[in-house]
Amino acid sequence: MDSTRQKKISRLLQKEISEIFQREMRQVSLGTMVSVTVVRISPDLGQAKAYLSIFPTGNIEEVMKEINEQTSQIRFALGKRVGKQMRIIPELKFYVDDSLDYLDNIDRLLKD
Repeated sequence: MDSTRQKKISRLLQKEISEIFQREMRQVSLGTMVSVTVVRISPDLGQAKAYLSIFPTGNIEEVMKEINEQTSQIRFALGKRVGKQMRIIPELKFYVDDSLDYLDNIDRLLKD
């Protein structure tokens, strides 16, 4: 169960990481659209898991590899944006959010 503080920080991180991908780290996305669907933060606010939706889905592995290589630059850019609001900038871990693919699969199976 997330506390109110965790929820507020999660929303803030989701918004800021999304803007970082759209404005500052375009080369990382390799021509794809990367959106942050959800951010989950640990109770001590030291680690954050960001779930990314990548479109088109053709080269997800390459994009995720590039994002994971650039994690320190993304965290630095995040620190510049939220440094006044947070004392400690959390360690970032990125995961592919495949919930839309899962929903599409269920819809396809139900239609058959």
